[in-house]
This record gives sequence, C-alpha cells and structure tokens, in this order.
Amino acid sequence: MKNNFNHEPSGRKRRIDRLVCWFTRRRQVITAHMLRGACYGIGTGTAGLGFWVIERWIEYRL
Repeated sequence: MKNNFNHEPSGRKRRIDRLVCWFTRRRQVITAHMLRGACYGIGTGTAGLGFWVIERWIEYRL
C-alpha cells in the first residue's frame, strides 16, 4: 500500500527557504551596499594614509 502522506518541511527548512528567497529578492541592493561600503573604506584608508605621510613629512622638515 502506497503512503499518501504529504511531508511538511521542518521549521528550520522553511526558515532557510525564506532566507534564500529574501536574499535573492534583495541581491542587487545588498551588493550595492557592500560595494559602497568597500569604496568608503578604501577612501577613508587612503585619506588616513595620506595625512599620516604628510604628518611624517612635516615632522621630518621641522
């Protein structure tokens, strides 16, 4: 006799499925924010390094 029981996914499986759906819907937004954050980080690091070099140059000159 064949079992006609419809298997419901567990709570964990449903949460993972919802998370995957949420991520796929917002993939472009998430990627844009990550790129924006990386650019801000690179710019801040470059500006900080530049000011550090200028400070060392001024200390050396004086």
